Amino acid sequence: MIIGSHVVIYSRDDAADRAFLRDVLKLPHVDAGGGWLIFGLPPSEVAFHSTEGTTSHEFYLMCQDVQAFSAEMQRRSIAVEPISEQRWGLVTYLTLPGGARVGVYEPRHARPRSAPATGTHRARAKKKATKLRKRRGTASGRRARPRFGIRR
Repeated sequence: MIIGSHVVIYSRDDAADRAFLRDVLKLPHVDAGGGWLIFGLPPSEVAFHSTEGTTSHEFYLMCQDVQAFSAEMQRRSIAVEPISEQRWGLVTYLTLPGGARVGVYEPRHARPRSAPATGTHRARAKKKATKLRKRRGTASGRRARPRFGIRR
């Protein structure tokens, strides 16, 4: 049913933000036409938190070592906020060139296994079945019955 998610970040300088994700974070990307880059992300999570106020969304990137991430950003002269310890992990924030503030954290909470992308899951299963049929030497995937008492 769900094959992924698509995050949109509105920016005052989208070209600089795309360059940041491409050149600094080194995220894989495709050109959807006219230089409009769409970036691939590692497996993701979604969570819901209750609020009595206005509903909103937050966007965080996760890393294995927020200290190392922060040091790398500082080495590249990219400002990051001091790391703070939250009950759910260690977090820092950076401001993208276009002005959006993005959190980056090292999770300390349980992480779910990534859900398989439906289309990808089917394609892999079909490819695996085809490979198995070829290995067995039959179109149906079943071993051919011996004829006239001759065994293979």
